[in-house]
Amino acid sequence: MAYRFKKQIFGFMDLLRFKKMVAKRREKLETAPATPLPSTYTVNETAKILHPGKQDVKLAEVITETADTKTYVFALSKKMIFRAGQYITVTAKVGESEVTRPYAISSSPLTALNEGKLSVTIKKAGFFSDWMFDNAKEGDKFTLGDPSGNFYYEALKDSKNIVAIAGGSGITPFYSMAQALKEGNENFNMTLIYGAKTRKDIIFRDALEDLQSDNFKIVYVLSDEKVRGYESGFITKEIIQKYAPEQYTAMLCGPQAMYSFVDKELDALGVKGKFVKHEANCIGNRDVAPKNYKITVHIQDETYEIKAKAEETVLVALERAGLKVPSKCRAGGCGFCHSKLVKGKFSIAGADKRRLADEKFGYFHPCCSYPDSNMEIIVPKG
Repeated sequence: MAYRFKKQIFGFMDLLRFKKMVAKRREKLETAPATPLPSTYTVNETAKILHPGKQDVKLAEVITETADTKTYVFALSKKMIFRAGQYITVTAKVGESEVTRPYAISSSPLTALNEGKLSVTIKKAGFFSDWMFDNAKEGDKFTLGDPSGNFYYEALKDSKNIVAIAGGSGITPFYSMAQALKEGNENFNMTLIYGAKTRKDIIFRDALEDLQSDNFKIVYVLSDEKVRGYESGFITKEIIQKYAPEQYTAMLCGPQAMYSFVDKELDALGVKGKFVKHEANCIGNRDVAPKNYKITVHIQDETYEIKAKAEETVLVALERAGLKVPSKCRAGGCGFCHSKLVKGKFSIAGADKRRLADEKFGYFHPCCSYPDSNMEIIVPKG
């Protein structure tokens, strides 16, 4: 049955309004003030701060923290805000290669927003970290990426009480959180259990002491030194239970060996699953017999043939060859580097974190994949 429109008694009034529309608009335009329209809008400016994109920066200051750790303070070219605990990528030209590495932000969010400065704290322990430690100086130029990662307090998922467990340079994101708590930019309680070899290896010790408050407490655990007022040994379930509140979310940042040990201790306390969060570590070399492969790389309209070592990830091979490719978390989780496998074999470090669609259609993450044969791949331009 065809639809029948109901006749409106006063429908002609709509027609009259329509006929007068142009005249009314002209009247409004003629009587409007001559004030220029804004060239930008608050929502647009906010979006730029939340999503600044890549930016070129200068290294403003280098601070020596310990014998093998330094803090690098960058002068931002764009305003930025982030969640305390997130990381940022630092890119620099090392030899013929453009190298990118992720580092947890050690400064507070308000410092980036209000002062235009952002800091990362780097331990000398790796190719790019060694280069930064030995070569980076004030005035040098770098490129920073967007703040990234999910290692931060989430009110809807986490307990109001956080037990932060740090090992060595894993203190970095918690130092940012402690500053955010002091500034009133976060609302939770944090008990920090910080493991180091000796007192000399404690990064930010004086600053952390100054940040202590009703909602931030510190416990130091020294593995190679016995000192009154400090716990000694490793971070065991007994130490965690001694200082932790009744209910809490555990957040861990440190070396993989610490994760393996502390996870078992937390499990013995019944803390597991969603109540345990880890900051992902970059994928390093694997322990295999040395062997070389050839990788054919397609980037847009260009094709390259590069060498790859069996013990190194495909991403490291791409960087060694001087190719500019996407890189962010270097732990297989973000998918920023995902590339198409045309042919060849590879092994994934740890758990396969690819999306189901990536796996189904033949994509892989070069940052956590080791070559097991000659390969042909299609990589996005970095």
